[in-house]
Amino acid sequence: MRDRDDRVLRVLLIKPKAVLPTILGLEKFQRLEPLELGYLAAAIPGHNVQVLDLRLHRFPDLALRSRLRRFSPDVVGITGYSHESGAVKRIAAQVRKSLPQARVIVGGHHATVAPEDYNIANIDAIVRGEGTGAFRQFIAALLDDRALHTVPGVIATGKHFEATSQWPKFPDPQELPEPRRDLWDYRDYYCVWTAEKMPRFHTVYPPVAMLRTSWGCKMKCTFCIVPYLSEGQHRPNGIERIVDEIAGVKADHIYFSDDENFLNPEFAMELAETIERRGIKKRYFAWARATTILHNPELITKWRDIGLDGIFIGFEFIDNKELKEHKKATTVAHNERALHLLRSLGIVVHAAFIVRPEYTLERFRALRDYVRAMPPSQCSFTVISPSPGTPDYKAIEPNIWIDNPYELYDCMHPLTRTTLPLKQYAREFSRLVHEGTIKTPLRVNRHIAPLWDMIRVVYAEINYRRVFRNLYRDYPRRLWHRQTEPKASLQRLVPRNEA
Repeated sequence: MRDRDDRVLRVLLIKPKAVLPTILGLEKFQRLEPLELGYLAAAIPGHNVQVLDLRLHRFPDLALRSRLRRFSPDVVGITGYSHESGAVKRIAAQVRKSLPQARVIVGGHHATVAPEDYNIANIDAIVRGEGTGAFRQFIAALLDDRALHTVPGVIATGKHFEATSQWPKFPDPQELPEPRRDLWDYRDYYCVWTAEKMPRFHTVYPPVAMLRTSWGCKMKCTFCIVPYLSEGQHRPNGIERIVDEIAGVKADHIYFSDDENFLNPEFAMELAETIERRGIKKRYFAWARATTILHNPELITKWRDIGLDGIFIGFEFIDNKELKEHKKATTVAHNERALHLLRSLGIVVHAAFIVRPEYTLERFRALRDYVRAMPPSQCSFTVISPSPGTPDYKAIEPNIWIDNPYELYDCMHPLTRTTLPLKQYAREFSRLVHEGTIKTPLRVNRHIAPLWDMIRVVYAEINYRRVFRNLYRDYPRRLWHRQTEPKASLQRLVPRNEA
């Protein structure tokens, strides 16, 4: 590569297409920008960069082969979550087959928590954590013909593979470049958008931009990896940089990807005031803890006034004992008070609940009854799926019953054996999902949307319930209808697509 006259590399950055029906069903409600790839592209100015988002393609393998043939990249970067790790490996294999001289580097959540899973021949290097600095160094090393295992922040595969057990250090957010959004069409990305009061015939599928104002969290929830990656710190970006980015995005709706938007009230208030002062008119969706909301009603009111339509709150459990077990540092009463406060301000709440593999019919029924009694809210449900490296993961790891848990690691498949037979567990899960869909403010408030939007939402809801009802089909057939085997005789299992 050193012989290239202009020292400009062709770099292809890839977002894989999921294979699990649960994720594909979720994408009918929400598909957000590949923001991580925009950051990587911005980190290497002067090079010829393209983004290939395979989620946009019905036949991802054909799209990949076509792009490799037409673009012939020197470097291929692939990002992915744990449930996409198989797809990442298949992409790397196709790149190696089509372009043997191209260098393949992977990053993302899975590379951060389980780098050893990517130590294979088709992958040259791995980046853990925030990747812009390491990726920049990786490209410089290729141009200078330096060995990859000498590059700071990069883990070379093969004989030089060495992944430290320490978490990667995250840089100051103000050191990051502004992500390149010119590499994709913003109209391809959306999120079902709800508000307490929406204009008649206003679309519920507007183009949505993804934007990060800070990262990190000071809390210590035992299932969450964020406090470990951020060393228990909450680190905001620069106010003017954020506002410039907000003003520059083409979409009128912004989905914040912060771990907690309002954890630093002074920063969040200054940000809101700056947005207001500059006359920016956009709509926002944020993430926050119930206790943060209760402690800062004036802050939330200010954000409501500049366009905040909804807030995601991790309700997690409806039992204080379970909340305490996972060090959630909140209570059921906090969640309920935050919900009522936000509704009084005209802000929609997305209440996220977690179910556990050991739930019985009674526990499912209790959660369903609780959701049914709630005021109008968006409700979502996941199975507890602690990230590798957390206390909860260490606790369940000896009992993981799937040969490769990453293939089903989407936070919707139980990783340990269930108390109910899988088919029955899936049916109860599907009933929860149905209960959640009929609670949404869009439905309760009878919002009149464009006809195609209404058809699209109804189809997405029906499909999503069906996906959960058939969740058991992703496991071996012998587990579908009967109680799981006792732990002493339990064999390691493989997902359906590997069985």
